[in-house]
Amino acid sequence: MLLDRLNRIISALCRLLSPLLSHLRPNPVNAAMSAAAATTDADGITHRSISANGITLHIAENGTGAPILFIHGFPELWYSWRHQILALSSLGYRAIAPDMRGYGGTDAPREAREYTYCHVVGDLIAVLDELGVEEKVFVVGHDWGAAVAWWLCLFRPDRVKALVNLSVAFTARKKGRRPVEALRGAYGDEYYMCRFQVPGEIEAEIEEAGGANQVLRKFFAYRHPGPLYLPKGALKETIPLPEWLTEQDFAYYCKEFERTGFAGGLNYYRVLNLNWEITAPWTGAQVQVPVKFIVGDVDLTYAMPGVKDYIHKGGMKKDVPFLQEVVILEGVGHFLQQEKPDEISKHIYDFFKTF
Repeated sequence: MLLDRLNRIISALCRLLSPLLSHLRPNPVNAAMSAAAATTDADGITHRSISANGITLHIAENGTGAPILFIHGFPELWYSWRHQILALSSLGYRAIAPDMRGYGGTDAPREAREYTYCHVVGDLIAVLDELGVEEKVFVVGHDWGAAVAWWLCLFRPDRVKALVNLSVAFTARKKGRRPVEALRGAYGDEYYMCRFQVPGEIEAEIEEAGGANQVLRKFFAYRHPGPLYLPKGALKETIPLPEWLTEQDFAYYCKEFERTGFAGGLNYYRVLNLNWEITAPWTGAQVQVPVKFIVGDVDLTYAMPGVKDYIHKGGMKKDVPFLQEVVILEGVGHFLQQEKPDEISKHIYDFFKTF
């Protein structure tokens, strides 16, 4: 009987102390992540795969200190931030750069409807949680990554300390026509975003033209401050690489996209209308975090109708009230973090160090 009483007392104590002791035990998810095959590349950047938001994501990471989340665009990878990862980690930051959903070493769900802002912002929040990042993070986005970063700030301003966005200005949700119909009305059917809408169509043209080598050259070398058109057969033309992209770096992109294909990245364009539908509750919402915006003056996004006036005549400041600085880089194109890596790294550091 005495033994039974002792057992009951011990059991009661275990139940009482369990919530406290759980903080001392390794989290099984994080322990599994740490035990997973993490590798370090020649530059000292750590690579690992983690499970988050129902998919497996590849993460590149370097440094310790205040976290910076880097969000890439199309047709890119974590690798687009290679210069900034090394520069900012050397200055005392923890650089975190995932391959976004559909790219590189991250899973690529087949259905386009699985690439909405809700999905990809959910991925990023889950990544931060899995990495144990509890504090607010600095965020840097480019191209589609900039669009996602704007919506990360709208959905979860409680997780963002400050934002540096590159190339893509904030686009407030507008009533009226859906985005694809508006783009088609403005630019026609051969405008690249319109050409990406039908699943399998542009993928077949990419394969026929020669694969990743051709389409990556087309995008990376584009420096015309105007709309990008892709009439049928346009991808067959072999274009020289831009000066800022080495053959070795280009080979990395080609290897990854030859392995994965482009469907994942293209699916972001295929949910333009769906994103418009599901973000209706945020019509008129403002971005309520401190922001620095940087764009090159020969970037096609800067030349879109109305964008310059929106940026410089108060429209963007109205929608992004904590916009603190706008930087226009002369003679710089769309992939500015690779074209001017040191300059962009300095702009990021100079802004974030003030917080």
